[in-house]
Amino acid sequence: MTTPGAQRRVLVVEDDPTIVEAIAARLRAEGFLVQTAADGPAAVETATAWHPDLLILDVMLPGFDGLEVCRRVQAQRPVPVLMLTARDDETDMLVGLGVGADDYMTKPFSMRELVARSHVLLRRIERAAVAATTPRPGSVRLGDLEIDRTQRRVRAAGKDIHLTPTEFDLLMCLARSPRAVLTREQLLAEVWDWADASGTRTVDSHVKALRRKIGAERIRTVHGVGYALETPPGFAGETPARPQAANEV
Repeated sequence: MTTPGAQRRVLVVEDDPTIVEAIAARLRAEGFLVQTAADGPAAVETATAWHPDLLILDVMLPGFDGLEVCRRVQAQRPVPVLMLTARDDETDMLVGLGVGADDYMTKPFSMRELVARSHVLLRRIERAAVAATTPRPGSVRLGDLEIDRTQRRVRAAGKDIHLTPTEFDLLMCLARSPRAVLTREQLLAEVWDWADASGTRTVDSHVKALRRKIGAERIRTVHGVGYALETPPGFAGETPARPQAANEV
């Protein structure tokens, strides 16, 4: 992580010269330090040497694809990743989230939105660093789901579950109001700090990725509204239903 006040470093990995130049120019105008790479091997080499604060990464690349770049970079050090895809294919998006990407955008996209999402990802890293030094309750337990906020670790049914930073933040957001239905717009605003309804599909894809890891039954969909984290009977002061006696009606 860079020191406070330092310029943020962004590595843009894209093999289309027109797109990469446009992104780099816009980010530099916003005050970022920017380097670019046009293929998978160059991206990993630059990330290793330059230590970017954010990676903007196209999926389709020469050499090896963006998913492999993401795996290799994340294996070296955690860094927020915004993936770009030319296909509006949810499978690709879920795979990207599974290898450590934090967010995705489908081409064509607006530069304004790309810059906004870049700022959001970087702010999340800053908030996480502050939270790590702030005393708070260590864990939340919802039945056999345990969320350790201090170490940002999750266990479900006795097994460790690896979540991306965004998946963890999404789970914590739902866990703060168990059984309450949160709209996609609420989740987008709180987790991504992004209030534009055009990003609600991002929420849906992250929820699907989270379900695959912690169990689909733990997150309830309220069609047309949003999502709720299911909890076992008796949680949060609720009393489980009492078995009815034989002489009761």
